[in-house]
Amino acid sequence: MPRSLDTVLNRIPLFAGRADLRVTPLSGGITNHNYKIEMSGEAYVLRVGGNDTNLLGIDRRVEYGCTLAASRAGVAPEPVAFVEPEGYLVTRFISGAGVPAEAVSRPVILRKIAQSVRRYHALPGFPGEFSPFRVVESYYPTARELQAPLPSNMEWFLSVSGEIEKALLKAPAGPVPCHNDLLNGNFIDDGNAIRILDWEYAGMGDRFFDLGNFAAQHGFGEAQDEALLREYFGEVAPAQRARLALMKIMSDMREAMWAMVQVNVSQIEFDYVGYGAKYFQRIEAAVKGEEYREWLREVGS
Repeated sequence: MPRSLDTVLNRIPLFAGRADLRVTPLSGGITNHNYKIEMSGEAYVLRVGGNDTNLLGIDRRVEYGCTLAASRAGVAPEPVAFVEPEGYLVTRFISGAGVPAEAVSRPVILRKIAQSVRRYHALPGFPGEFSPFRVVESYYPTARELQAPLPSNMEWFLSVSGEIEKALLKAPAGPVPCHNDLLNGNFIDDGNAIRILDWEYAGMGDRFFDLGNFAAQHGFGEAQDEALLREYFGEVAPAQRARLALMKIMSDMREAMWAMVQVNVSQIEFDYVGYGAKYFQRIEAAVKGEEYREWLREVGS
């Protein structure tokens, strides 16, 4: 076990001084380091945050509070330790199967995902707030200061964000508890329900960003968007389709700008430049498409 990890474990009362710990690194993350910790027949997951994640708008105390609230609804793993000021988070390990990206649109899986999302959306509240518009605004000066390779037409991208926010404000939606990072890598199928991991971007926000983020991250087309909305709402109105489509664009906007911050911050080996470029290209394609203006009109109807 690396000496640095041994230091972390000794900061956590549950693990401090234990000689019987079995530690296994968990792969897949592009922000943090995660470890499975086994001892005395029990299994846990230790989250060690990446460096300077405050620049991404992450508040570890808020993450802990959201994880705790969602765990009580049966959606998130139960947190058993939280160490400040470092923000180390330990949760119970959830046994189950991962959900491949190509499986999320299958009717049975999509229904399970929608049920879990509705469950935490119905909670009375989460600590913290989340707005993709404010996130993009805050990432921009940070990315510039870090000399990230922003696109030459960055001002145009910011104007698109403003245009979408203005359109959505014509029919404002009340905030609900949101996860805001619904990647399939954060899903575990425990056999009964989809459990959701990684609540570091969670907070009170727009349910359509949650839905749009999920749809965008899994490349949903029109038919899959419709299926998602029907699983979540039942009957679907044109304004809901439009709001989902616009929030898919904002999900891509947040993802692109997140990558621009991570380029010179993260110590994890990953192609953040290429990752961001993919999302900037998707935004341009969506906004220059024939339906974009129609979505702006319909969202307020």
